[in-house]
Amino acid sequence: MATKTINAEMLTKMFLAGAANIEAKKEFINELNVFPVPDGDTGTNMTLTILAAAKEVSSIENPEMLTVCKAISSGSLRGARGNSGVILSQLLRGFTKGVRETKEVDAATLAAACERAKETAYKAVMKPKEGTILTVARGIAEKAIELAETTEDLEEFIPQVIDYAEEVLAKTPDMLPVLKDAGVVDSGGQGLLEVIKGAYDAFQGKDIDYSMISSGAGKTVTRVSSETAADIKFGYCTEFIIMTEKEFTDKDEVEFKAFLESIGDSIVCVADDDIVKIHVHTNDPGLAIQKALTYGQLSRMKIDNMREEHEEKLIRDAEKLAAEQKKKEQEPRKSVGFIAVSIGAGMNEIFRELGVDYIIEGGQTMNPSTDDMLNAIDQVNADHIFILPNNKNIILAANQAQSLTKDKDVIVIPSKTVPQGITAIINYMPEADVDTNAETMQEEIGNVKTGQVTYAVRDTHIDDKEIHEGDIMGIGDAGILAVGKEIEATTKELLAELADEDTELISLYYGEEVSEETALAFADEVAELYPDADVDTHCGGQPIYYYVLSVE
Repeated sequence: MATKTINAEMLTKMFLAGAANIEAKKEFINELNVFPVPDGDTGTNMTLTILAAAKEVSSIENPEMLTVCKAISSGSLRGARGNSGVILSQLLRGFTKGVRETKEVDAATLAAACERAKETAYKAVMKPKEGTILTVARGIAEKAIELAETTEDLEEFIPQVIDYAEEVLAKTPDMLPVLKDAGVVDSGGQGLLEVIKGAYDAFQGKDIDYSMISSGAGKTVTRVSSETAADIKFGYCTEFIIMTEKEFTDKDEVEFKAFLESIGDSIVCVADDDIVKIHVHTNDPGLAIQKALTYGQLSRMKIDNMREEHEEKLIRDAEKLAAEQKKKEQEPRKSVGFIAVSIGAGMNEIFRELGVDYIIEGGQTMNPSTDDMLNAIDQVNADHIFILPNNKNIILAANQAQSLTKDKDVIVIPSKTVPQGITAIINYMPEADVDTNAETMQEEIGNVKTGQVTYAVRDTHIDDKEIHEGDIMGIGDAGILAVGKEIEATTKELLAELADEDTELISLYYGEEVSEETALAFADEVAELYPDADVDTHCGGQPIYYYVLSVE
């Protein structure tokens, strides 16, 4: 019997199944990334984006089409991370606008929603590139519209759309040479396909593991935890010492640990001569005590109600947050404020010294979400707020936060690296108006050449270079410029590509894995190689990257 419509309950199941499937496949999608850098990859970003929406959807008790669609759209928009996550959120936003006013979705409505999803996503990207997730979305929309004219049966419609999406995905290497060189399909397109495949599994009635949605995955890291005391599985932290009356054997230790595991978790059982130290989280401390008494007398007994302590902590945190917010509200509102994305104690301190009001911890290893941006905007008490994303994979999330902010003027300076962000704020002129500063800052970041030195996490072939796992890579604004086995040698090779006779300043920001002594000695070598340029050395403290370079 044909299935011609999807109701709100089924749409909910399909969306959550799509989220579950991409979560399960995220590492496979990450492996498709062309650049072999240890960063926050496509699979991770798309997963965290859709899980933010999935948590909102899963909390709806009686799903109706409008409420489900609002949760999908709002959750994904605010939870969007990285370019792929932002594009996915725009696809979901367009799709839900196409179905939210219906009670049941038929083939024609589904096709129109796919077309609207494609249009919304293409509009969100300033320079759409084919061979990407956008191409797969366009293929899905085209096939859906074609099929809607010939069948009303969704059991025929959906699998044919998926088959065509796979065909389009397989052609992405022919559209982007960099994919063909690396021997992979587009990772974003693969991620979108996994979402749709998961949704189809639910449509078919397959069993889906939804546990990852309730596990806390996708929670925005910079927000105050919304965990309640009810989330604490075992409520009493129980500690005591057993003064054994006979030998506490290895067998006794194994048996007692097994008993404690049957009534709780977070178990510590350490025996030392005639004393045994016990720690357990349980809902029945009496059972642990009764069992312990069979081995000897007890001392230093301590039982704490963790649920009560947790509630008190939440109250203290809320009071502290309210006090800080009240203090900010009482302060006179500034004309201009600054937000910068940064990572590493040294980098953060540099931005603070330059006048940045709010630092969002993030970057390559964890792209902050749109919600992180919105939270930062809320914390900065200013009429006009400049955001420095300092990473090309964060600019779209910043733009999305800008579009969602109504009470403040947000200006995104599209800095793609930390050195560009530093240059932008250095060139801010307090006496000039906002528009002039925005224009000047954008112009100045174009005069900075950036280099980053890190290691390869996988074998690949890119930019006519054969790269092996563990190799040291020198990455410039246009791609990988140097590959070697030694950090300093590769950094010098990278500098040779960036510096020229007009270079006046070379800045070296050394990471957490490079000592100050090593960095200063290396800076002396660089100064000898480029005697006409000033060489500055700064502790960046950044993870992953041994050196970040700025050449001006």
